[in-house]
Amino acid sequence: MARAGVTAERLTRAAADLADEIGFQNVTVSALARGFDVKPAALYAHVKDLQDLRVRVAELALTELADRAAAALAGRSGKDALVAFAHVYRDYAKQHPGRYYAAAQIELDPETAATSSAHRNAEMTRAILRGYELSDPDQTDAVRLLGSIFHGYVSLETAGRFDRHPRDVDASWSRALDALDVLLRHWPPA
Repeated sequence: MARAGVTAERLTRAAADLADEIGFQNVTVSALARGFDVKPAALYAHVKDLQDLRVRVAELALTELADRAAAALAGRSGKDALVAFAHVYRDYAKQHPGRYYAAAQIELDPETAATSSAHRNAEMTRAILRGYELSDPDQTDAVRLLGSIFHGYVSLETAGRFDRHPRDVDASWSRALDALDVLLRHWPPA
């Protein structure tokens, strides 16, 4: 890439692509600068530091996830919405492992979180749960449960933890979603 045209947005996208290739934790300002054929110091005119760049990648990933989820959820409710949302989450993590890691692991400060797509993702999850007639605090508990299950399954799957078992991973995923639907429809009373 040429020196001309370096912007914070292009750096963020390049860092996200690099994270998908080599892992989010391996992205450095030096590695990114090599891709733009500039000295690392030149990048600091566009991003404050490595942490700023990582937060930008996390925000990009959260926006991409929210955009995909919104498209997948349009016109759906109940189990159909739950399954669509779950597939978006899983597919994104498999297609963009570095970006997914950033979205899942980078803790955003409260101000950034309030204005980022993290809020959109949480609201979409709550919208799915309204189809199950859950109200708070049960809805909050269910949001946390879904996030834990989706993240746990995807993390184990992408780490290859399911590879040695003969059971088809997609079949297990489908059964897990069936079980979640049953649980959400029959949420235990407090």
